[in-house]
Amino acid sequence: MNSPALILASSSSRRQQLLDQLGIVYSVCEHNIQESPKTDESPEDLVLRLAIEKAEAGLKQQSADNVLILGSDTIVVCDEVVFGKPFDKQDALRMLLILSGRSHRVLSAVSVINKKERKSAFSDTQVEFRNISEIEVEHYWGTGEPVDKAGAYAIQGFGAVFVKSITGSYSGVMGLPLFEVAMLLNDFGVPCWRPYKGL
Repeated sequence: MNSPALILASSSSRRQQLLDQLGIVYSVCEHNIQESPKTDESPEDLVLRLAIEKAEAGLKQQSADNVLILGSDTIVVCDEVVFGKPFDKQDALRMLLILSGRSHRVLSAVSVINKKERKSAFSDTQVEFRNISEIEVEHYWGTGEPVDKAGAYAIQGFGAVFVKSITGSYSGVMGLPLFEVAMLLNDFGVPCWRPYKGL
């Protein structure tokens, strides 16, 4: 029997770059799910639900039986308030000034599923920002980087200059916690750094 074909349910270039670090061959499919939180849903439940729903949406697009779908989601949380992708410039500036000079959490969940089984994992990382001036925030918006980032910043990009310290998963803050991904894929028989062609 052939190994399952791995499919990443995300069009995010960051997640693809991270998954490439595991030396695994995969393909990509997009999803179209509603990412709004439910009433009284905790940040932990939200990020895990979204990762699972993305994987399930990817699985529904596949006709072959022998496929493995990887879904992931990342959110920023400050004072138990979820900071998703900014709606516009003012929303991005608001988020960044709230995060300025304090710590926040970045929660990343990953779900790996096939037509018979589902496994999920979760990372919780603390990120501390230095103080950020309004002028810096304006200039940072001008780079275009905050537009599609949870919390309006990218730790792997220009936003790195704001990060005073990090405790937890760097790749999780980027959008795909590689330790958790590797463990889950191993459970499904997908090895890292070795030839893997799937179907």
